[in-house]
Amino acid sequence: MAHENHEKAIRQVYVGLGILAVITLIEVGVSLFGKGHIIKGMDENFWVVIIAALLIILLSLYKAKFIIYEFMHMRHEVKGLARSVLLPVLLLVWAIVAFFYEGSTWKERRQDIKERDEMSVTDTKSMGMYHREWTEQDFQ
Repeated sequence: MAHENHEKAIRQVYVGLGILAVITLIEVGVSLFGKGHIIKGMDENFWVVIIAALLIILLSLYKAKFIIYEFMHMRHEVKGLARSVLLPVLLLVWAIVAFFYEGSTWKERRQDIKERDEMSVTDTKSMGMYHREWTEQDFQ
């Protein structure tokens, strides 16, 4: 009886690895298609790139769920424990998205500041900003 359970467990591991391998091959194919390596010019179509990216994200999330539920045995745990493990993962994903958004905002602001620093004094006068020339009387 124990021998049958061991054989069944090994079979389930190989089936799981097969599922993960097939999903990975689909992801690679979608990525190559979206980047224009399979059909030339597909990378120039905005919607093809967006759909390919969303499909890769969805397949990756499914693989992560499959690994957590099958290989980490979360499927058989109490729902509260499973949620306590998955909630920090979701918060981590949210934090990564927030960091990317914030980073792009900082990049845009940095470029704006560089452009303002490069403006000459005459440009600031034409914008209505106050500019004062210092004289000897100011220092006495």
